[in-house]
Amino acid sequence: MSYQALYRVWRPRNFTDVVGQSHITRTLQNAIEQEKFSHAYLFSGPRGTGKTSAAKIFAKTINCEKAPVREPCNECAACRGIQDGSISDIIEMDAASHTSVEDIREIRDKVKYASSVVPYKVYIIDEVHMISVNAFNALLKTLEEPPKHVVFILATTEPHKIPLTIISRCQRFDFKPITSQSIVERMRIIMEKEEISVSDDALETVALAAEGGMRDALSILDQAISYSGESVTLPDVLAVTGSVSQQILSDIVQEMYEQDVQKALKSLDEIIQNGKDPGRFVFDLIYFLRDLLLYQSAPSLEGILERAMVNDRFTELSQLVTVEWIQNAIKELNQCQQEIKWSNSPKVFIEIAILSLSSNDTKPASNTEAATTTLVNDEAFTKLASKVDILEKELQKWKSATPAPQSAPAREQRRSQPRASKNSYKTPYEKIRHVLQTAEKASLKQVQSEWASFLSALKMTNAPAHATIQDSKPAAASDKALVVAFKYEIHCSLFLDNRETIESVLTKSIGKELTIIPIPENNWQELRNEYINKQEPTSSQQAEDTTDPLIEEARKLVGDDLLEIHD
Repeated sequence: MSYQALYRVWRPRNFTDVVGQSHITRTLQNAIEQEKFSHAYLFSGPRGTGKTSAAKIFAKTINCEKAPVREPCNECAACRGIQDGSISDIIEMDAASHTSVEDIREIRDKVKYASSVVPYKVYIIDEVHMISVNAFNALLKTLEEPPKHVVFILATTEPHKIPLTIISRCQRFDFKPITSQSIVERMRIIMEKEEISVSDDALETVALAAEGGMRDALSILDQAISYSGESVTLPDVLAVTGSVSQQILSDIVQEMYEQDVQKALKSLDEIIQNGKDPGRFVFDLIYFLRDLLLYQSAPSLEGILERAMVNDRFTELSQLVTVEWIQNAIKELNQCQQEIKWSNSPKVFIEIAILSLSSNDTKPASNTEAATTTLVNDEAFTKLASKVDILEKELQKWKSATPAPQSAPAREQRRSQPRASKNSYKTPYEKIRHVLQTAEKASLKQVQSEWASFLSALKMTNAPAHATIQDSKPAAASDKALVVAFKYEIHCSLFLDNRETIESVLTKSIGKELTIIPIPENNWQELRNEYINKQEPTSSQQAEDTTDPLIEEARKLVGDDLLEIHD
């Protein structure tokens, strides 16, 4: 087979060919030129960013017959031999398949022998984090004090897995993800030399899909060339990568924002029917919204955009959609992304997210809408005022016709206990009253501050138990008990089935044991108001007012805020 992949043909042969890592190549060039290079290096960074290529170029440069130089000549016998792998003094080893102590001992035994062809023997150990702990220990002494003719270059994508004792013996260089602009420029040069026609938007889409890796970009481009045949266009790249075009992303964002549910769901269905990966679609949509939000905040910083290309359509969309809507959409889609990881029906969760975002109205009201709202409010106020006038006249008539009642001691109002609901949950009013008597604001604040982390821990521990309490909120707390208000009575009943689990997770979250007492939210509001009224001093006139049936009827009609009682 004579054909070679693009990333192999165009592998960097000089430091200038290593794209986007000038902070590393310049340091290495200066050290080589001044003959002050170290005996051990650690190259770390994402895949496809040039770690192994830089190590091989380093080995060629220090062994070049014209050394010391800033770049290898690639013409002498040493450079050509290292490039084609025929010189045995440059040992390139994959640590993933050489993890044992014996492999490292073999290196340690051979390292003392002088190089046979070139001045320096170079050991390039790729994916070095795969070596076992015992193997690292065997390498320690050799790595610290190797012979003068030996250089170690360790390459890894996961430096956090390497022992600190190894890292401290190396000069560390962190390779960073390559910018999309640098990847596009490099691919354009390669395509010109290969005499292959590739459109600019196709190159930019390949660079975005590569996520900072030059090797990944060339692999995707190679695949797109095979797919397209003669010239590569944007649809060819989208078909290969499974990504969604920016035009489709713009359309679906506008459809959701304008609450056009039918078009948004139809667009999603077409995306899935065309074979696009649902997870990739949500991923692209999140980053597109992120770029839209950043562009709204700082239009001059186009270089920080990761998924979007600034064109007329993108600019128009940024002026249409509000910041609040974008922020809410990113949160909703992020939750959707978490859900579809564990689902066999990802399309359902995406549809739910689209429905939720399409019904979430965060757009500012227009002048007409504002005027209509004001008019409705004025009409409602006029009607309410007329009702109050009629009610005041009826009160005056009733009072003038009815003799004043004899003063009697105020009767204590008793709450009528609600009947047991269909869910057979009976609210323990006496227990809750006892908690209210000993309740402390500090205890409630402590629970509220830890409530979010408690819910997260409960979701990881027991998802069904989390479902019963996720819509509740802490209402009152004492040193030993916590009153929790639930939305419906059925949630209170379901909570009792998971009580032990929930209380144990709460204990771990806040650091003390609390007995949870559930109460429906409506009942809690009534009980709370009763407790507050008992705490406030009431006059005999207030007691008389509460027993007056006409005043009670007036209170039901207009509420306490608009009610004014005259003797």
